[in-house]
Amino acid sequence: MRFLRYVHNGREGLAVATADGVFRGLDTSSPTYPGNLDTLLPSRELVLAAEALMQGPVVEEAEITFLTPLKGTGKILCVGLNYRDHASESGMPVPEFPTVFARFSSGLVPHGQPLTCPSVSSQFDYEGELAAVIGKAGRNIAPSDALDHVAGYSIFNDGSVRDYQLRTSQWTIGKNFDGTGGFGPYFVTADELAPAATGLRIEPRLNGTVMQSAKTDDLIFDVPRLVSLISVAMTLEVGDIIVTGTPSGVGAARKPPVFMRAGDVCEVEIERLGTLLNPIR
Repeated sequence: MRFLRYVHNGREGLAVATADGVFRGLDTSSPTYPGNLDTLLPSRELVLAAEALMQGPVVEEAEITFLTPLKGTGKILCVGLNYRDHASESGMPVPEFPTVFARFSSGLVPHGQPLTCPSVSSQFDYEGELAAVIGKAGRNIAPSDALDHVAGYSIFNDGSVRDYQLRTSQWTIGKNFDGTGGFGPYFVTADELAPAATGLRIEPRLNGTVMQSAKTDDLIFDVPRLVSLISVAMTLEVGDIIVTGTPSGVGAARKPPVFMRAGDVCEVEIERLGTLLNPIR
């Protein structure tokens, strides 16, 4: 199933893709509106929601404003240096344990809306990433059970303000400027993809030029290992998001560096998940 969260005429709505590729949905004015994805992530609830949404009118993407697939009220756990080539280009050793840092929902921007280049920096970088969404809570999850806890996937652009990120060994500030993280456009349930979302091409583009290109198979720590290792420390809860890392080709590592500027357009395409597009302001 492929879900789309949106606003139309001032009302929040949720739509699902039909077999013929169009979206049908309902908004908050409908008595059968099933709610947003944050409340529907257990698989049984998603199936029931899809059945209700299929009875709604066609939702034209050109006529709506996209929202992030989830409101992001859960934990947003990002993984750094999770592709070998990216660790190398960053001058960092390949990690023996996932390099985890937090992002916050206040910095997230949906598909089609602008990412904000901070006025205090000229080093606003792109990072295209696969995002896994937790649909079943758990702690100390075995790798063999990890995918039972993943409801589905989306696309993330971990926009990074490099000079602030690298001022200290802690990356939190440079990763959390307001309006710098793209998330969307869709939420795709795990059953639509290969297990652990393997085999998918990830291709971020800046102004139409391919900047990064890799396969999700290239992750150092794949989705089951990330779920298992992170859950050693904390309970993963329904609605938590694990952003799995970016491949090589980031702007800071290029010679000369390439950073996003006002007027640019950044796209992150992941095979079978869609394309997240954000202009830069």
